[in-house]
Amino acid sequence: MDPFDDVENCEPHHHLLKRPPVDIEFSDLTYSVPQGQNGSKIILRSVSGLFRSGELTAILGPSGAGKSTLINVLAGYRCGDARGSIMVNSRPREMKSFRKMCRYIMQEDLLQPALTVLESMEIASDLKLGYTISKEHKLESIEYILQILRLTKAKHTLMENLSGGEKKRLSIALELINNPPVIFLDEPTTGLDDLSSSQCVSLLKDLAYGGRTIICSIHTPSAKLFAMFDHVYIVAEGQCMFAGVGQDMVPYLSTVGLNCPKHYNPADFVIEVCSREYGDYSEKMSTAVDNGKCLRWFKDNSEMRKPIVRRASQYDKVSNHLYDFSSTGWSQFNVLLRRMMIQHKRDYSYLLFKLCMYTFIGLVVGSMFFQFGNDASMTIFNYGFIFITIIVFMYTPLMPVLLKFPTEVQLLKREYFNRWYGLNAYFCALTCSQLPMQIILSSIYIAITYFLTNQPLEWERGIKFSVVCLMVSLSSESLAYAISSQLNVTNSVFFGPCVACPMMLLASFGLGYEENEIPGIIRLGMNFSYLRHGVEALVMAIYGNGRGRLECPKSEDYCELRDPSALFKTVGMSEVTYRGSLSALCCMFVAFKVASYVMLRRRLSTKPSLLLKLGFVGRFIKANFNIPR
Repeated sequence: MDPFDDVENCEPHHHLLKRPPVDIEFSDLTYSVPQGQNGSKIILRSVSGLFRSGELTAILGPSGAGKSTLINVLAGYRCGDARGSIMVNSRPREMKSFRKMCRYIMQEDLLQPALTVLESMEIASDLKLGYTISKEHKLESIEYILQILRLTKAKHTLMENLSGGEKKRLSIALELINNPPVIFLDEPTTGLDDLSSSQCVSLLKDLAYGGRTIICSIHTPSAKLFAMFDHVYIVAEGQCMFAGVGQDMVPYLSTVGLNCPKHYNPADFVIEVCSREYGDYSEKMSTAVDNGKCLRWFKDNSEMRKPIVRRASQYDKVSNHLYDFSSTGWSQFNVLLRRMMIQHKRDYSYLLFKLCMYTFIGLVVGSMFFQFGNDASMTIFNYGFIFITIIVFMYTPLMPVLLKFPTEVQLLKREYFNRWYGLNAYFCALTCSQLPMQIILSSIYIAITYFLTNQPLEWERGIKFSVVCLMVSLSSESLAYAISSQLNVTNSVFFGPCVACPMMLLASFGLGYEENEIPGIIRLGMNFSYLRHGVEALVMAIYGNGRGRLECPKSEDYCELRDPSALFKTVGMSEVTYRGSLSALCCMFVAFKVASYVMLRRRLSTKPSLLLKLGFVGRFIKANFNIPR
């Protein structure tokens, strides 16, 4: 049966979508990376090769040889700085179509810890298959995949409780939902014992025999593992040292004057050779295989395979529609929102901690400014309460995002690159999933402090006060997402407060000044501080809208700020309105939200980062501040 016939239907005994076979050929592939002030370092040096469907290919080499880089470039994970030719079924690789048909399983097992194995598989099937397949058939496919990957007994186990081998197999299982024809794996046996490694490679071999192209990098396989691979590609110093059947490597080495000891693991021996343990044979070995172009040592399976030319014509027929998202953006949003809400619900210790924290801060702040709200002698101190409230709603949403989201971005990169969902659906789900908890936590703080500090008990003022606090909180969260989408945890936690501090200083500036006495540059900076707009809006919510004179205690002879207009003049807000400040605050929120979206999209791009395009300055910043891709 032609493998391209009925490619969009499912075989009952396989429970998986049919996919066309894919061959990957590359020639004169070169890749370099910036190296601080020293220019650039060449990782791949004009390498060539052919990886065929139905075969399990291993890329071997010593540390720093370029194995992971080759995987990254072939998968399209890093392709902006690559030069050379990459062909898919004898046609130039079209990145958009190729991204839809390949999956990349990275070395680190990035999984959602709060979900069970079965839940994660169901969510993956809903995201990848949408409503094109019935729920019953999805469950059949999931059961089939879990069975062949020996995960059936663990399907109700939370992913954070899985063993290393189970996590690796689950990472593979999640990508098999829609049966991709090409699978890349970076060091799939890292962290596994001998038995788990053997089971993992055996599984990959079985999957390859199903017609898939499976390519994995591996560091030091045992002799047993080495014998399992159908095709071996040796890399050293960025060049190809051998490409062909693993059993032919020993005869090949003898042709260049290297004799592997009889009872020695060929994989260990070739790694030692590539590491120059027996002298410098690199140039000689690379020349013997023409840096990967020589096919002399390849397995001859032409009788079992259809011509690549035929595949190319069929590939054109199906590549434009077969691998598009089966689920709509709206269904992706619903599934992602459901997943995020499940994770929030199960992380109850963190939720309880946040509830206690907001309650504690509310009680502390409320006690510090107890009954100051209607006391004319304490008006300036009540202004201090307003300022501290803004600072609370700056830091409490800011810091958790700076600490958690850089790690979440790594998982997002894997799922986004592997075509689980679009960024729009993820970003909207992320925004909506955070909103309920933000409202609840903000309400707790506001309810405690508003009554303890004896602010005016008017519905309109209370609602205005709450809206401003919520907008400041959402703005701070959006700013944190913009920062943490580009930096790692350490740099995010450092850079976030550094950005917030000037805004905080500008928010408090103006006390004791007339509006026209504030320097122009400071006034311009105040316009770009969302905290300043928050302070102004809260002052107007409490004291604006025609509020009468405050009560002056009998113990005081004179209350200077008894009239709200006197406070406005004292803090430089005589011309401020609630509507104008709230509008400016909303504009800042939208700006931060757009910035976080743009930054996140840039981070997920496979193109060179903006810093690298800045030349030497960008390379210096990237090298010295540890900015991730």
